[in-house]
Amino acid sequence: MTETWKAGDAGILHLPSGRLVRGRGLRRPLPAGPEPAFAVYLLGKRPPEVPWEAAWLRWPDFRLPSSPAEARAVLGEAWTRAAAERVEIACAGGHGRTGTALACLAVLDGVPADRAVAYVRRHYDRHAVETPWQKRYVRRFTA
Repeated sequence: MTETWKAGDAGILHLPSGRLVRGRGLRRPLPAGPEPAFAVYLLGKRPPEVPWEAAWLRWPDFRLPSSPAEARAVLGEAWTRAAAERVEIACAGGHGRTGTALACLAVLDGVPADRAVAYVRRHYDRHAVETPWQKRYVRRFTA
C-alpha cells in the first residue's frame, strides 16, 4: 500500500473525509516530491506514458467528458483509491477540467453537489471549474 499526499503540499485538495487528492496542470513541471500511485488525465487526446498507473478520460478543453458513464467509473475509482494512495487529477492547465473532476470527487466525499464547486474553489484553486456547463455537470453529479 502506498502512502497518501501531505496536506500542505502544492495542489492538494483535502476532502472532508480526510482523503487528499492532488490536482495539477500538465503544462507545468511535475512537482517535487513523491510521484502519484494513480493518476487520472483529462485530455482531448491520449496523454504521454507515465511510470505510474494512469487512466485517461477523453475530455476536450472547456468541455465535458466524452463518456459520462466512464467518467463516473474512473472518478469513483480515484476517490476510492485516494483513501490509501497518492491520487492525482490533471488536465493541461489544472483549472477547468481538473477543478470539475475534483468537485465531483467532493460530491462523492459527501459535499452537497450545489456546494462542491465553491468547496473546490476555496480549498484547491479559486479559478477551478471554468464554464457554466462544467458547474452544471457537478450539480448533476450524484454520489
